[in-house]
Amino acid sequence: MSNNNAIDKDVKVLDSLKLSKIILPVLLGVAVIIYMAFRQFDLEEFSQIKWNNRLWFYLGCAVMIYVLRHIFYAIRLMVLSNGAFRFRHAVELVFIWEFASAISPTSIGGSAVAVFFLSQEKISPAKAVSIVMYTVIIDSFFFLVSMVLLLMIFGPPLIRPDMESMLQPYGITYMIVWLFILAYATILVWGLFRPRIIKNILFGLSKLPLIRRFKRTLVKTGQDVVLTSQEIRKMPKRFHLKAIATTVGAWVMRFVAVNFIILALVEMDFDMMEQFLIYARSQTMYVITQFSPTPGGSGVMELMFSGFFTDYISAGLGSLGALLWRVITYYPYLIIGAIIIPNWITRVIKHKRAIKKENLETE
Repeated sequence: MSNNNAIDKDVKVLDSLKLSKIILPVLLGVAVIIYMAFRQFDLEEFSQIKWNNRLWFYLGCAVMIYVLRHIFYAIRLMVLSNGAFRFRHAVELVFIWEFASAISPTSIGGSAVAVFFLSQEKISPAKAVSIVMYTVIIDSFFFLVSMVLLLMIFGPPLIRPDMESMLQPYGITYMIVWLFILAYATILVWGLFRPRIIKNILFGLSKLPLIRRFKRTLVKTGQDVVLTSQEIRKMPKRFHLKAIATTVGAWVMRFVAVNFIILALVEMDFDMMEQFLIYARSQTMYVITQFSPTPGGSGVMELMFSGFFTDYISAGLGSLGALLWRVITYYPYLIIGAIIIPNWITRVIKHKRAIKKENLETE
């Protein structure tokens, strides 16, 4: 009966998913863009935009870059699942994963939700934990390495054009986020190589009076950590190289999209170091908003866009740039996720109810 109870619990959670949650992030983002347009919009500058083939070409490149990012993520999911997901299915699951991230505060992210979604598929809960834990580890190492390298290359202007010292508020935030990622990644890697210690800690915590009611969850998590460690460590080098390559590709594509949006709106000579700095600013902006309490960083991302790129795009066009950026990189996941998730939930609930029926018939 415990298995049936778990199925009932999952079905209840799936039934409770409200697609109305997309309304909040959309409203926040649109409200900030309207505010920015009201405060900053310059009709004269807007009239100077040349809506020619160059502009549409670069906007098309921004869209294609983001499609490529999605493909990188789908391939990574295929690699990490050892082929359990076919390409089309992996593409669908990435949309669901990104939708979860889009409606979650950036300070929380979609990883916890991703474990739940993946565990509803025809893979074991331990495998779902393994996939998400490994993605968090390699994502963390991407940022730990790239943030240091970019800071060494560009210095404080990496963050904002007027930055002279890393001891300014944005610089301090940058360093705090880096230290947080370092601590987070260290705990995960330590758990990967010393899983039984993590398991014993969780078992010990489950005996404390205040959290005793979470005992079953903590015990199950401890067991999953051990299984996850065994799963990841036995993988060949080829597996890790593919995972790292697809991770780097996906993140680079995410941040390069801003380059093409600025190239579309502003006529500028193509200088490789300038384009590299725009990329670095885009990544830094993402990093600094990781403690944002709003879903998907809505409102915060749009508000910060102009300030980070004032030496490339004027404040008068900043609101338009922010709008185009979010329309290409954020809102599609809300819309497509809202289309995909109802069918996915229906399919999963139907499968779970069929399993429950089989369990009852065999008892």
